[in-house]
Amino acid sequence: KHNHVLGLQNINLDIYEKNIQVIMGLSGSGKSTLIRHINRLIEPTEGKIQVDEMDVMGYDKKDLRNFRREKTAMVFQRFALMPHLTVIKNVCIGLDMQGIKPEESLKRAKQWIEKVGLNGYEEKYPQHLSGGMQQRVGLARALTNNADILLMDEAFSALDPLIRKDMQDILLNLQAELNKTVVFITHDLDEALKLGDRIAILKDGKMDQEGLPDEIVLNP
Repeated sequence: KHNHVLGLQNINLDIYEKNIQVIMGLSGSGKSTLIRHINRLIEPTEGKIQVDEMDVMGYDKKDLRNFRREKTAMVFQRFALMPHLTVIKNVCIGLDMQGIKPEESLKRAKQWIEKVGLNGYEEKYPQHLSGGMQQRVGLARALTNNADILLMDEAFSALDPLIRKDMQDILLNLQAELNKTVVFITHDLDEALKLGDRIAILKDGKMDQEGLPDEIVLNP
């Protein structure tokens, strides 16, 4: 009627705390649009986004800024590192924005750099690192914020297959320790089955199927 494309149509999804929720689909299915609604990088035209009983759509600018800084963290497909900052300064960005003291910020950042296996690279610049190492910096930056919700938008899809497998293993090991609520976007079924506690499949902006990995495979 209005000659518009609906990015998402009647999506209803419960995401369980401390689980990895995979959202899967082909290019153009609405995956990235959906994840960017959670922290309102894209503004929904209708509906609710409830986190801990609060509707994110009701947040004013200040509340939304705090929500993005403290409650959620995002890892992007193309790393999104600051090229003019060293590894350690990239990892500290979120803490600096929160007003954490520099010495505390550096201490926390070093812990996460070590956890993702980048010890010794603190003073390197992103252009001196491989794609897999850059994505580890992105993961460390997201985790340093200590946010409850981790949003990962095709975070591993730009990586070579072997490096991708390493990153999947790192994420699973960290999740076993940290119990974050992770929303993970992918177009790869193997990756979805390996990582997901639950999987939602989008097609043309609609929810095609949602459930446990076993249900997705055995009753597609």
